[in-house]
Amino acid sequence: MSATGAAALAALRRRNPACYALGRFCGTLSAQMLVVGVGWHVYAITRDPLALGLAGLSSFLPFVTLVLFGGHVADHAERRLVVVCAYAIEALCALALLLMSVTPLHNVWPIYLLLGVFGATHAFWAPAMQAMLPQLVTREEFGATVALNSMLYQIATVGGPVLGGVLYLIGPRAVYGACLLLFAATSVSMALIRAPTRQVKPPEVGSARRFLEGLRFVWHNPLVLGVISLDLFAVLFGGVVALLPIYASDVLHTGPVGLGLLRAAPGAGAALAGITLALRPIRNHAGGWLLGGVALFGVCMIVFGLSGNFALSCAVLLISGSGDMVSVYIRAILVQVATPDAIRGRVSAVNSMFIGASNELGEFESGLTASWLGTVPAVVVGGVLTLACALSWGYLFPPLRKLKHLQ
Repeated sequence: MSATGAAALAALRRRNPACYALGRFCGTLSAQMLVVGVGWHVYAITRDPLALGLAGLSSFLPFVTLVLFGGHVADHAERRLVVVCAYAIEALCALALLLMSVTPLHNVWPIYLLLGVFGATHAFWAPAMQAMLPQLVTREEFGATVALNSMLYQIATVGGPVLGGVLYLIGPRAVYGACLLLFAATSVSMALIRAPTRQVKPPEVGSARRFLEGLRFVWHNPLVLGVISLDLFAVLFGGVVALLPIYASDVLHTGPVGLGLLRAAPGAGAALAGITLALRPIRNHAGGWLLGGVALFGVCMIVFGLSGNFALSCAVLLISGSGDMVSVYIRAILVQVATPDAIRGRVSAVNSMFIGASNELGEFESGLTASWLGTVPAVVVGGVLTLACALSWGYLFPPLRKLKHLQ
């Protein structure tokens, strides 16, 4: 084990980093269960791929509308309290879904409405949570701590979909009830953090300028812009999360448990990569690793789209998760280390906006493209476009291609 990996493990023995890691794990586990539960629930009601895309859009629009304001709040308020309140609201939304699942639901608009609330709360907790971590560990511990938290995140992305699929055999109420408990646990865990997480007030400038400072910083920093825009377009084109219920039901002919396994496979690959990165962090040729990870992700999406075999589909999704984890790891370290502390919340908001666009808007894009071209062609075309992004970004952003060290 490297010295940085040992330092990160030591950090997780302290109260504040441990509460942060536990809260993030529970929140991620619940969110992944919710994706499976809502996806299967919506498709069972509508049998329409566009409905799955609209589920992603209903979450994305409130998120992208509010996330810059959320970053502004993260730089002017107690970040810990922002996260606590946001997850408490998400627990109430899970309770509302649980109550809806007690009686048969024939219209999906109430689910879309609640997904919109989830998107709004995400706009506040995402920048605050990202900006909090550097305040809980030393600079020397930060890189490996990011890898360890990413590993826990990926473990949750493995366990959450499988657990959600198994619980869905009982019914959606079982999934939503478990999500309620986990969101509440996240809120409590974050409340137990005792480190100060309020930022020193930035220099006084015009309010509009303060609000847009994160966007301005990213736009004028080609390295940061390159790394987060690459993730945006790669996942926007190559993501298949929204279409997995269709693959499970109509292409691979499996049920909710099979859907959970498909949804968990990328997380399993990412968790393995996360363990490796925590023990052996990337020290050289970070730009090459980043571009190679995204290219691997694109190739895997092409193979997945063409596969009609459940085992092969799970295998390529697992490998895709490993490639994605490399880019997630590099982006998480680079954005935080390259950002001045006074604007870290607002830059984290921009980063979260790009991530949210790639995920939620990507789900809408997947559903819309599948309704036009068919499910299999949509996935294959998306994989080809992702591979094209990986090949072209190194030339569009030379500092990204030449990046050697992360810290």
